[in-house]
Amino acid sequence: MIAESYDLISDCPSKRIYEAVKKIPYGHVATYSQVAEIAGDKNMARAVGNALHKNPDPDNIPCFRVVNAKGELAGEFAFGGLGAQAKLLKAEGITVIDGKVDLTKYQWK
Repeated sequence: MIAESYDLISDCPSKRIYEAVKKIPYGHVATYSQVAEIAGDKNMARAVGNALHKNPDPDNIPCFRVVNAKGELAGEFAFGGLGAQAKLLKAEGITVIDGKVDLTKYQWK
């Protein structure tokens, strides 16, 4: 049902953002600005955050793989809290220390 509602999204930027996030490989992360660039507009990093906050299909759009430019995880409000995002990343073999990931090691290139 949720996947069907994703197909109804008419907002092109959001759909491009979701498609970009789906490309982030298992065991890697991308920054908001990196996702924005992949989605076609390097200046819409804030729009990436807004779109991910409204993720219509979290089982297929792995927004937990998106971190900020410092490698910091999303705030407490997202993914069921900071601990939830860290748990999902750790399940993919990504080390999280003090709410951050090492971008030199885990950032998708």
